[in-house]
Amino acid sequence: MGSGIQTRMAHEESQAAAGPPDDIEYGIDDRPPTGESVLLGLQHYLTMVGANIAVPLLLVGALDMPRDAAARFVGTFFVVSGVATLAQTTLGNRYPIVQGAPFSMLAPALAIVGVVSATGEAAWQTKLLALQGAIITAALAEVAIGYLGVVEKIRRYLSPVVIAPTIALIGLSLFDVPQVAGATNWWLLGFTVVLIVGFSQYLDASHRAFRLFPVLLGMVTAWAVAAVLSVAGVYTPESSGYVPLGQVAEAPALLAIYPLQWGTPTVQLSLAIGMFAGVLASIVESFGDYHAVARIAGHGAPSEKRINHGIGMEGLMNVFSGIMGTGGSTSYSENIGAIGLTGVASRYVVQVGAVTMIVFGYVGYFGQLVTTIPDPIVGGLFVAMFGQIVAVGLSNLAFVDLSSGRNTFVIGFALFAGLAVPAYMGNFDSAAAFRSGMERVAVLGPVLGTRLVADTLYVIGGTGMAVGGLVALVLDNTIEGTPEERGLVAWERITEEESDFRSAWERLRRDEATPESAD
Repeated sequence: MGSGIQTRMAHEESQAAAGPPDDIEYGIDDRPPTGESVLLGLQHYLTMVGANIAVPLLLVGALDMPRDAAARFVGTFFVVSGVATLAQTTLGNRYPIVQGAPFSMLAPALAIVGVVSATGEAAWQTKLLALQGAIITAALAEVAIGYLGVVEKIRRYLSPVVIAPTIALIGLSLFDVPQVAGATNWWLLGFTVVLIVGFSQYLDASHRAFRLFPVLLGMVTAWAVAAVLSVAGVYTPESSGYVPLGQVAEAPALLAIYPLQWGTPTVQLSLAIGMFAGVLASIVESFGDYHAVARIAGHGAPSEKRINHGIGMEGLMNVFSGIMGTGGSTSYSENIGAIGLTGVASRYVVQVGAVTMIVFGYVGYFGQLVTTIPDPIVGGLFVAMFGQIVAVGLSNLAFVDLSSGRNTFVIGFALFAGLAVPAYMGNFDSAAAFRSGMERVAVLGPVLGTRLVADTLYVIGGTGMAVGGLVALVLDNTIEGTPEERGLVAWERITEEESDFRSAWERLRRDEATPESAD
């Protein structure tokens, strides 16, 4: 019994040591005032608005969707994002992570649209229904992976040597997003960066508003300047910084968004298998996100139980997104960077923001207003935040013996592979082009060129955190190293116990007033 008490005391001491850092303004369980929470929640969602608009717009182009349907399509993504976030923060892993449209599932989605298009003059509805069916089918497998504890079986092989490069690559792999790499208005992008960095790092001590709302203040200020320059004629509709305010008035007041709004999804096994590769990449990314948000909020590494419920809920929300007619849903790294900048890790704030996003989805004016944010401003936001995610990943190396040559080799090799392999995959225009190349590989061509193998390799190979994570996983578990050297001993000290997380069902059955955990 003495040993058990000592173990529990050691765990409590480690949890206290890993408690909220001094720069965390609101912890996971804190509930700021309502008005403040609305602004903070809006700020969380503004950090991911670029991606949550970019994904549907890319699909709109691939589907050849008409303009009126496109507005409802984008609004549906907002609604799904809000509902998925509420479900995850309430019934899933209960971390303050926003859920939104995944880039990891975009590549197979575009491939599916291309496959259906190649069969003839398919209408855009036919393409979309085939995509919905593939997402729903692949997501059911994700539900099983989560709630049956498949990730739990792998987690014991995941040391900080694996987790650090995986999380770091989430930020590193985003350096070439179109809003940054394709920016032409560097003045507006730089102005946005200066505002956000100035508010969050230099002026944060001068006023509480700068500390809590650096992203919101920076984006709104840059947005207002761009709007004034657009009205004055300095920015024309052909300029990258132009704000098309006239489109807001033309937007419909309300959008009719409901399940199966495009029709009944169609299921093809081959398409579902291709989409499953995107789901696997999404799971790897979400696994890294869970550790990142726990680390940045000082909450201790997530338990197996919490991870299982998080992945399982993401699967359910992907099923929901398929039924609603979007391109999937996953955890967003962007708002983790926002937590690092603002110190606001409140679950309640993210939930308030989720409700706001649902309203944005149904009210056409709001959604259209958000879409007027120029790409250079979104790019400036990304520049200010993505480095924060990289730093969070690398901070896990504090538990690792960095004087060990095997550790530095594994970490460096994984980071390089996570950047190099996706860059190589970028040489192929599509999954079909990659598949064609694999068919010509000597000896293994008949296997590598099959749709299942080629599409899986294409999607996972194009996802930096998946490549780096898998490389680190293999090397770290095959190259000899002690648990202390790999950081497993120190890692165990900061990992929450299984009892620290209670599922929604357990919370319903037990008295919520019992102060058993900080979950």
